[in-house]
Amino acid sequence: MKEANMARPVSVGDLLQAELLEDAAYREEGLCVVGIFGKSNMQPGALKESLINTLADKHLFSVFGGPEDGGTPSSHIQAFYDQENRVLYLLLSSVCDSRQLLRACLSLDTGNGHSDAHDFWKGLERQHCLHLLYMFSVCHVLLLVHPNQTFDVTYDRLFRALDALRQKVLPLIRAAIKDSPVSKEWKLNCRPCPPRLLFVFQMNVTLKSNPDKPKKHSPRRRLQHALEDQIYRIFRKSRVLTNQSSNCLFTVPANQAFVYVIPALDEDPLGALLGQLRSNCMLSEQDSSVPVSGPRRYQQMRHSARHPSSSRDSGSISIGSQLVDCSLKEFLWQHVDLVLTKKGFDDSVGRNPQPSHFELPTYTKWVQVASRLHQVLIKNTDEEMAELATKVQSQVKVLEGFLDADTKFSENRCQKALPLAHSAYQSNLPHNYTTTVHKNQLAHALRVYSQHARGVAFQRYALQLHEDCYNFWSNGHQLCEERSLTDQHCVHKFHLLPQPGEKPDMDHNPPIMNHNSRGRSTSSCNCGRKQAPREDPFDIQAANYDFYQILEEKCCGKLERIEFPVFQPSTPDPAPANQAQRNPCEASGSGDAERLKEPSTAQSHTPGDTSLSLALSLGQSTDSLGPYGDGDGAETQVQQKRPSLVDRQPSTVEYLPGMMHSGCPKGLLPKFSSWSLVKLGPAKSYNCHTGLEQPGFLPGSSFLLPWDLVIRSRSEEDTGLTEPLDGGTSSWPAPNKTLVGKRGSTGGLGRSRRREDMARIFVGFEYEDGRGRRFISCGPDKVVKVLGPGGAKDPATRVLNTDMPLHIPSPSQGRGLKPHFAQLARLFVVVPDAPLEVTLNPQVQPGPPPCPIFHPEQTEISLPPDGLWVLRFPYSYATERGPCYPPKENQPLNNYKVLRGILKATTATSPQQ
Repeated sequence: MKEANMARPVSVGDLLQAELLEDAAYREEGLCVVGIFGKSNMQPGALKESLINTLADKHLFSVFGGPEDGGTPSSHIQAFYDQENRVLYLLLSSVCDSRQLLRACLSLDTGNGHSDAHDFWKGLERQHCLHLLYMFSVCHVLLLVHPNQTFDVTYDRLFRALDALRQKVLPLIRAAIKDSPVSKEWKLNCRPCPPRLLFVFQMNVTLKSNPDKPKKHSPRRRLQHALEDQIYRIFRKSRVLTNQSSNCLFTVPANQAFVYVIPALDEDPLGALLGQLRSNCMLSEQDSSVPVSGPRRYQQMRHSARHPSSSRDSGSISIGSQLVDCSLKEFLWQHVDLVLTKKGFDDSVGRNPQPSHFELPTYTKWVQVASRLHQVLIKNTDEEMAELATKVQSQVKVLEGFLDADTKFSENRCQKALPLAHSAYQSNLPHNYTTTVHKNQLAHALRVYSQHARGVAFQRYALQLHEDCYNFWSNGHQLCEERSLTDQHCVHKFHLLPQPGEKPDMDHNPPIMNHNSRGRSTSSCNCGRKQAPREDPFDIQAANYDFYQILEEKCCGKLERIEFPVFQPSTPDPAPANQAQRNPCEASGSGDAERLKEPSTAQSHTPGDTSLSLALSLGQSTDSLGPYGDGDGAETQVQQKRPSLVDRQPSTVEYLPGMMHSGCPKGLLPKFSSWSLVKLGPAKSYNCHTGLEQPGFLPGSSFLLPWDLVIRSRSEEDTGLTEPLDGGTSSWPAPNKTLVGKRGSTGGLGRSRRREDMARIFVGFEYEDGRGRRFISCGPDKVVKVLGPGGAKDPATRVLNTDMPLHIPSPSQGRGLKPHFAQLARLFVVVPDAPLEVTLNPQVQPGPPPCPIFHPEQTEISLPPDGLWVLRFPYSYATERGPCYPPKENQPLNNYKVLRGILKATTATSPQQ
C-alpha cells in the first residue's frame, strides 16, 4: 500500500476490508496501535484531531466543521496508518465530543417524552462503550484526551463498567479469534498486551512561576505529577488498577510519566508566531540534506526525539535551573518505543509481580484479529459471527448497573411504590367484580403509585401495574360481563356457555355454565290462564319463545291460534343474514317520509290488500310498516293496487338473527316468533259482569273495556255503503254530540234503531309486573277498577286513540324503595258474531328514538268473528345490535309505547250484486 493511499484517514471498517499492499521493507516489521479517545469542548479546534496532526506531522484531520456536515451522532472510529513509523492511529468520535453531541441534540424529536429521550442517550452511551471495549482489545497504547486540567472522576465508573463487560464477553471473543494466526496468550487474553493508558490534559489558563522562589520543576511538570498521583490513587481505590497488570483493563507505568499537560496558548500571539518561526528555522538548518527513509529514518527520529534542541515544542526550552519539559511527541514516543523494540510493558507491582504477556503483530496478523473483533463487537455483517454478536449484545445490560444511575434510582423507587399500589387496588374488593370496578380500582392504584414513583422507569412500572392488576382480576376474580335482557349482569365469575348437547362443567377452567343473574319473576302463559316463575333471560329466544313453549304443554297447547310465518330452511346448515349496520334513526325517518307520501288505507285493511308506494314496490325502501293515522279514503280507492314486498317469498337459506322491526331487510324471517295470537273460546266465553277469570289480577281490574260499533241495516238506500269503524271519531258519536245522517237521523242509539244495528267489541290492555300482578288499563295513566256488578263503564275509545305506554308504575309497589314497573303483556279482544272485520296491527316502540318499531312477522292480521282472542306481546325486545333495555328510574316512560291504531274495524258487507 502506497503512502498516497493513506493520505487521509478512513473508517476502521474500510481499513479492515481493504487489501493492503505494504512495502517489502515494512512487511515483516511489527506494528504499534495507538488509540485516542476522550472528550472535547466547544472550542473551534478539535483537540483529538489536532493531536494526530501534531504526532504525524501532517494535516490529516480537519479541525473545523459542525453538525451540518451530514454526520450522524453514532460513535465511529477513524484510522490513519503511518507506515514509515510503524504506528496505526485509531481515533474514536462519540457523543462525548461536542460535534457529535450537537448532532444528537438536532436529531431528537420535540415530541419525545422523558423516557424516550433517556433511552436515546443511553443507547448512544452503550454504543460508545462497545467501541471503547474494541479499542482496549486491539491497541497497545491509549491516549485519554480531556479539554481541561481537571480529572473527570466519571471515568472511574466507565472503566469499571468496561472491565465488567469485558469479563462477560471474554468467552465470546475467544471463540471469535480462536482460528487467528496469533499466540496462545493473545487468544487467551483476547488482546496483544494489557494496554497502557496515558492522559493528555489541556490547560485553560497560563501557569506562571514565582521568580523569587525558583524550583527544580516547572509549574506544568508539577501539575502533571499531581495529576498522576491523584489518578493512581482513584483507580487503585476502586480496584480498576491492581498489582497484576494482566488482570486489569489497562495499566499505567510505575516509573514513567503517564500524564501530559498541553500548555495554554500564549497571550502574545505575535511572540508565539516568532518563536515557532525561529524553531522551524533552527530545525531546517539541522536537517540532513540527504533524505532518509525506512528503518534508518525511524532510528534517526528516535535519536532526535531524545534531544531537546530538536523539539518543536516551545515548552521544551530550559529556563534557569528547571528541568526541560518534553514535547507531546516525546511523551508518547517513549511508550511507543517500548512496543516497537518488543520490550513490552512491565507494569505489575507488588512483592511477586507476574510478567504480563506481550506480542508485536505484523499488520496482516493484526488486521485478521481486528476484523473478527469488529464483526462481533461493532458491526455484524458476517453470518458466521452473527450468533456471537447477538450474545455480545445481550451482555451489554451489565453496563446499566454502572452507567445508568438515574435508571437504577428510578427502578428502586418504583419497586417500592409497586406494593403500595397493589394494596390500594385490592382494598375493599369483592371476590368477583366487573370491568367498571376493575377500572376504578386501577385508577386509584395508579394515583397511589404516581405519588411515590419517580424517574425514567415510571412508565415501565406503571405498565407492569396494569398487567399485575389485570392478572389478579382475570385469575378467578373476573365477573361475567354478560347482561340479561332486563339489564342485570350475570353473578357468576367468568365462564363459558355450554355448547348444544354439552353439560355444565364447574371443574373446567374457565367453568362451563349458563348465565344467571339471580333474578326471578312470575309470568303468565300465552293465554294468561297459568302463571309460573321464570329465570331472568339472557337471550331473546329464552325470553320470547322457550318459556312460553314449556307452559303451552301444560295449558294452551291445544287452543286455536293464528300462526305467524317463521323461517323454513331448505338447507341443513342455514346461516344468519349479514345485515348492513344501519342507523335505526334513518330507518324510522324513512318510514315517516313514506307515511307522508302514501295515502291512508284505514278504510279497508286486509292482509293481502295493502297499498304501497312506488318506492316500496320497486324495493327502494326497507320500511315494512304501513301508515297509521287517518287519511283520505277516496284517494285510496282510486289508487291502483300494487303487489306488496311483504308478500314476496321469504328466504330459505338465511334467517333473521333478531326480531322483526322497521329496520329489517325484506325477505328475511326469524327462526321463531316472539309474538303469540291464540283464541280462548267463543265471544260468549267472556262475561262482562265477572271479567276475566284468570290468576294474578288485582281485585276489580280484570274487566275489558267496551267498544260499541254501529252497523247500518242493509236497506235499499244504503246497500253497498260501508262505514269505517277503526276507533276514530267517525266510528261512534262523541259525548253530547249528534251525528246527522242522510235523513236527519242521529248516529246514536235511539228508539228507532234495531239491536241488530249495534255490535259491541271488548278490548283490554293487560299489564303484568315482575311479581305476577296483573291489571287492565283504561288509559295511559289509569287502571280499571270495578267494585260492583255491571262491568267496566269506561269506553275503549281512549286506549284505542292514544299511544299506550309499554311500561307503567305498578299499582302495588310493596315496601322496597326501588319502584316496580308493569309491562304491557297481552291484548284481549272479544270479536262478536257480527258482520265486522276486525284487523290487528300491533306496533311497539320500546325506547326513545332512534329505536326502531317492532311488529309481528305478519302485519294487518284479520281476526275471525265470534272469538276471545289474546295477543301476547314479547317479553323483551332486541335488534341485531343488542337488546332494548327497560327504562331506568330517571328515564321518561313516554318514550316506551305502543302506537295507536292497533285495532281497526270495518263492516263486512259486500257491494250490491
